[in-house]
Amino acid sequence: SLAGAVKPSGLVKPVSVTRIAGRYLAHQEGLPKLPVPPLQQTCEHYLAALTPIVDPEELNHTRKLLEEFQKPGGVGERLQKGLEQRAKKMENWLSDWWLQTAYLDYRMPVVVHSSPGVVLPRMEFSDRQGQMRYAAKLIAGVLDFKSMIDNETLPVEYLGAKPLCMNQYYKVLSSCRIPGTKRDTVVNYTLDKRPPTHITVVHNFQFFVLDVYNSDATPLTVDQIYIQLEKIWNSSLQTNKEPIGILTSNHRNSWGKAYNNLIKDKTNKESVRAIQKSIFTVCLDAPIPRVSDDMYRTRAGVQMLHGGGSRWNSGNRWFDKTLQFIIGEDGTCGLIYEHAPAEGPPIVSLIDHVVEYMKKSEMVRTPMVPLRMPQKLRFHITPEIKKDIEEAKQNMNIMVHDLDMKVSVFSHFGKDFPKSQKMSPDAFIQMALQLAYYRIYKRCCPTYESASLRMFRLGRTDTIRSTTIDSDKFVKAMDDPAKHNTEKVALLDKAVKAHRAYTDMAIRGQAIDRHLLGLKLQAIEDLAALPEIFMDTSYAVVLHFNLSTSQVPAKTNCVMCFGPVVPDGYGVCYNPMDTHINFAVSAFNSCQDTNAARLAQALEDALLDIKTLLEQTPKAKL
Repeated sequence: SLAGAVKPSGLVKPVSVTRIAGRYLAHQEGLPKLPVPPLQQTCEHYLAALTPIVDPEELNHTRKLLEEFQKPGGVGERLQKGLEQRAKKMENWLSDWWLQTAYLDYRMPVVVHSSPGVVLPRMEFSDRQGQMRYAAKLIAGVLDFKSMIDNETLPVEYLGAKPLCMNQYYKVLSSCRIPGTKRDTVVNYTLDKRPPTHITVVHNFQFFVLDVYNSDATPLTVDQIYIQLEKIWNSSLQTNKEPIGILTSNHRNSWGKAYNNLIKDKTNKESVRAIQKSIFTVCLDAPIPRVSDDMYRTRAGVQMLHGGGSRWNSGNRWFDKTLQFIIGEDGTCGLIYEHAPAEGPPIVSLIDHVVEYMKKSEMVRTPMVPLRMPQKLRFHITPEIKKDIEEAKQNMNIMVHDLDMKVSVFSHFGKDFPKSQKMSPDAFIQMALQLAYYRIYKRCCPTYESASLRMFRLGRTDTIRSTTIDSDKFVKAMDDPAKHNTEKVALLDKAVKAHRAYTDMAIRGQAIDRHLLGLKLQAIEDLAALPEIFMDTSYAVVLHFNLSTSQVPAKTNCVMCFGPVVPDGYGVCYNPMDTHINFAVSAFNSCQDTNAARLAQALEDALLDIKTLLEQTPKAKL
């Protein structure tokens, strides 16, 4: 088997990770640096990736361009050498470039287009006291996790025997994105001389600073936090306040302009700074209209992604904040995070810790030291800012109407079935998704699945391309009456193994997407002419991901959701548990050809049909 003893299920995202306490910096020094893959290997794999998705003439044209690109002493060789030099002198040749191009230069709103949401298990609050007790325990749980980060006792994660980079954990707290008119920046206050000791709480669109540490640096108890939240609640009962936070949901250039205007005023500037510096944000949401139980998860999903629109909770956010926990009066709970500093797995690991903490945390009666009233943040709203708020509201409501979402639980099996067939659960689910898409559209499409590069220092992600020559053969054979079951099973098996092999290459830094991006950015940095391969139609096609997917496994029975990355595409996120799979599918209503519920249903059918196929087909003797 590939990778010897490594458990296949853990390979895409470190989940079956063992944790060992250790000092952070010494650990980081020991991690290998991200390699630059060989040029010829990337060119070969690029052609293979194009084969199932572009027509033969296109492919031939690209093949010629690649031959030209790889000539000895040619453009490719020069750029490759440049990249290798960059890799020598930097801690990670990719991470700065990636942060800029994937996030900070991207001008679409972070809402729907970039920030993922997470739906947590539904809570039964009968009243606002329940909501606040839950919030108080959750805050205490995050502070407990923060103490492990601060003391560097956060256990190092391993993938099999390989230690993983822990840098992202140091990026999610006390940080915030700052809009610019051309590009954004991220600020992090963790290492300040006086690091932040407060969180922000927002209720009825009103922001508060809540100090969560005593003067002796011990965290407030759950009981004390509860009392402070009660004070916040009682001093923010008016529901007619201007939703200043909705500004953060606008197109980045518009928000950048509005931001510069907003912070001209000293009071506004101090209020904004208090939000940016806070350890994290807690949004106490108003209840959302009740829906049937099977619709509940979908409603909760959109609630986490965008807040439901300007009349509901979209103004009860600061979308630039790296981490915002959302706790609804009606028991709808979850979070949304700004994607620039970190990927899903560190966030999920934080969630798993907090959920465990909340199970054991009982309200301890604390000696009643009177605590300072949490400070309400003031904003001076000029007519111009009012106009910016109105524009942001309108744009938000357009996005809300455009997002088509379906969150569901596939209850027939989980990781258990693929494992019983000696197949990687992730590859199994990806092949079912390929089949589902093919059945609807009668073609294969470029598919993105994120792979963790955390085996390397400061590693982020690369792309597993799930549409392969082998997946293409399998999906075409599956519903072909002329094909026998044994042949179908053999093709499935081959496709699953190909996916595993590509996954394995990706997490070892040998995939093609970031390497190609690096070669392109190297050419731009050298002020050289852009090589032909990057102006070729094939390159545009291969980057148009109609399926953007991610496996985000968690111990907690939660599901992450995110929007599509292209106007005519889908976002698909899944958390495979032992006996069920949580998944979220998104699309845009403005595209006539896509429908989230339809793809979700096709995925369920595909999973069941593949299971039936495997159960009905006698095992070939190996």
